[in-house]
Amino acid sequence: MTNIDLQAQPHRRFNALSGDWVQVSPHRMQRPWQGQLDPPTVETRPQHDAQCYLCPGNERAAGQKNPAYEDVFVFDNDFAALLDDGRDSQADTESPLLRAAPVRGTCRVMCFSPRHDLTLAAMQAQEIETVIRCWGAQVRELRPRYRWVQVFENKGAMMGCSNPHPHGQIWALDALPNEALREQNTQATYFADMKRTLLRDYVALECERQERIVEADDHWVALVPFWAVWPFEILLATREPVAHLDDLSPLLQSSLARVMQRLLRRYDALFSTSFPYSMGWHGAPGEASADHWHLHAHFYPPLLRSASIRKFMVGYELLAEAQRDLTPEQAAARLRQLPAE
Repeated sequence: MTNIDLQAQPHRRFNALSGDWVQVSPHRMQRPWQGQLDPPTVETRPQHDAQCYLCPGNERAAGQKNPAYEDVFVFDNDFAALLDDGRDSQADTESPLLRAAPVRGTCRVMCFSPRHDLTLAAMQAQEIETVIRCWGAQVRELRPRYRWVQVFENKGAMMGCSNPHPHGQIWALDALPNEALREQNTQATYFADMKRTLLRDYVALECERQERIVEADDHWVALVPFWAVWPFEILLATREPVAHLDDLSPLLQSSLARVMQRLLRRYDALFSTSFPYSMGWHGAPGEASADHWHLHAHFYPPLLRSASIRKFMVGYELLAEAQRDLTPEQAAARLRQLPAE
């Protein structure tokens, strides 16, 4: 019996971090494309937009006025998905088929810069480092009170971003969401067996093989994971285990800023566009024991063939399991060839 040719034959890959499988069909990259072929939209934005509810000094949709902030600005979301109003509620136990449970939390918006026209990719490394320090400060404040703190950014209208001003969000809640629970279980199981974190071993293996690495330095590694679902998906992790975003030393923060800057500039160069994505950080929940947790970020960009042609999660992927054509190795090679300065 011969080994699978991972660059030519259809096969499935296991996601050791989530416990899911993804189908890979590299032979399909040869098929002709007769779908959507819209030209990319070139955006030019002013440094300050008087109509933007996130720019300094402007009034937000709910009537509050932003201060004349000069770097990072964080405020409670005016239309929060979670509330922390102090009310006690009970779970619905009427039927195991009709279960509900209360959830308590808070939602914040974080403007990365006072400039309306900047993205993280366009910022200087020192400015990105300011964002990273603020992420850590928010997590440090919130995780003693909430079980899960989700720091994330939706970039671009394609990802549902409602405002082009560079910003992210922080949601904190008293429950462990689905994705966090999966990673909690897989990492705990691996650590119990191996006495090492799953991602420490995985990052070391990737660094040894050098097939899927996109950016790396002495402290951080950005790679297209073996089990990637999205075409140019990135997993960004420390080489050595760190449990929480607020545990990063100044050295790790400055190193992360440089790696992120280079990664995001490669993204923008791929299709000569401001590259859309959803990204977010996963660290150990709350104040619980965290020996098995390894801090990491996920970048999920939808673009596949051009600035306007995206991957769709439809049909088989909605009803059965995720599937991709471009292999993670091919995606990493393409990103490595692009300018990072």
